[in-house]
Amino acid sequence: MRQIAFREAIREAMNEEMRRDDRVFLMGEEVAEYNGAYKVSQGMLAEFGPKRVIDTPIAELGFTAIGVGAAQNGLRPIVEFMTWNFAVLALDQILNTASKMLAMSGGQISCPIVFRGGNASAGQLGAQHSTAFESYYANIPGLKVVSPSTPYDAKGLLKQAIRYEEDPVMFMESEVMYGDKGEVPEEEYYIPLGKADVKKTGRDVTLVAYNKMMKVALATAAELEKEGVSAEVVDLRSIRPLDWQTILESVKKTNRLVIIEEQWPMCSVSSEIAYRIQKEGFDYLDAPVRRITSADAPMHYAPNLAAAYLPDVTRTVKIVKEVMYAKK
Repeated sequence: MRQIAFREAIREAMNEEMRRDDRVFLMGEEVAEYNGAYKVSQGMLAEFGPKRVIDTPIAELGFTAIGVGAAQNGLRPIVEFMTWNFAVLALDQILNTASKMLAMSGGQISCPIVFRGGNASAGQLGAQHSTAFESYYANIPGLKVVSPSTPYDAKGLLKQAIRYEEDPVMFMESEVMYGDKGEVPEEEYYIPLGKADVKKTGRDVTLVAYNKMMKVALATAAELEKEGVSAEVVDLRSIRPLDWQTILESVKKTNRLVIIEEQWPMCSVSSEIAYRIQKEGFDYLDAPVRRITSADAPMHYAPNLAAAYLPDVTRTVKIVKEVMYAKK
């Protein structure tokens, strides 16, 4: 094991798969000459050349269409969006072509493509650069959605997506986590999509999160531990397919569930989890399923409003205590 940054784990995954398979290539804004907007693709142009690391114009719909067409003709593109906020301009290609072509062609034309880039809030960037998109794309049949929280998970999941997945994969990273370091093995490994990971075991309450909200979940668990409350923390990793069975097994043990996510509350990932758990695990619940999400509003620029907008440890601890009170 060695400690590497999140951006390095993403880069290693792309490098290894591009060395293994010359059908894999990277394209997007500033991925080549500038080494990536967040330096994720640093050094890749020098190794693979301009035919496999391709700078594109600021035209998301156009270069996404090129990537989708390439995937449907036998290549395996990685398309980087500088931010998923800009990917809405390419939604026609993602929704109407990439996600539907396998069904529309009677199973004859697949679309093995990975779309990746920074997602959700990254500090004071204003409303148009701060939306979390997991639930948007998880709503679309034919797509897979991944949202990792550690360098280890990011590398293993991305390698799996590039090498083995025949469906489009929406790989959602966090700009504020690119510098986070974690342990990643030297040897090659892959992590199957659709498998949640229990990051901390516990007995009293289940906390579910993903991406950077895992930091809130783990910090909340640490605070609760000081008061004698043992929280189990489940990292979804994959949003679609959704591993609700792992959550259910945890709830069978703890009998309580709190979900933490950086989505707007309406039609969110937590909405789906709450439905699944009450349907399949109602008899195991000793308290209502609770959740903490972003505010039901655009995220503003002012730091005090940004802080009020996002889930935090203090409010999450409060919700967990309310759930524990319901037990007494």
